[in-house]
Amino acid sequence: MLDDIDRRILRLLQADPATAMPELAEATGLTPARATRRVDRLRADRIIQGSHAIIHWPALGYAVSVSLRITLDKAVARAFDEFISAARAVPEVIEIQTFLGRVDVRLSLIARDLSDYQRIYREDVLTLPHIADIEALMTVASVKSDESLPL
Repeated sequence: MLDDIDRRILRLLQADPATAMPELAEATGLTPARATRRVDRLRADRIIQGSHAIIHWPALGYAVSVSLRITLDKAVARAFDEFISAARAVPEVIEIQTFLGRVDVRLSLIARDLSDYQRIYREDVLTLPHIADIEALMTVASVKSDESLPL
């Protein structure tokens, strides 16, 4: 079970994953050694599963973001596995989610511009196996993107 110090550590790391251990220790009232042990335990318990850079794709020339809702042909026994394996190989696919319901899979993909998206869609997406239906939703604006939990 998490105590108040664990929650404080998680809040601080959510706000800035690059927080140095001495700063984390000072902010939580622990010694650096005790703070390190706490963080190590949170990692060992898989509560902290890593840290990552958040990339602003337009700054790298990817101006188009599209969400594809895909329904698979459920008559094929390995449709999910084969589709996901093939989708992972598309470099522009940055996220794959599976669902219960009418839509089976959502792919998030990025492209440099509309002609690049059209190429990716025709050459890579439409050749993915077992697609029964597909709906493309182009992102106009990302209003909120935050994975932080209120701890």
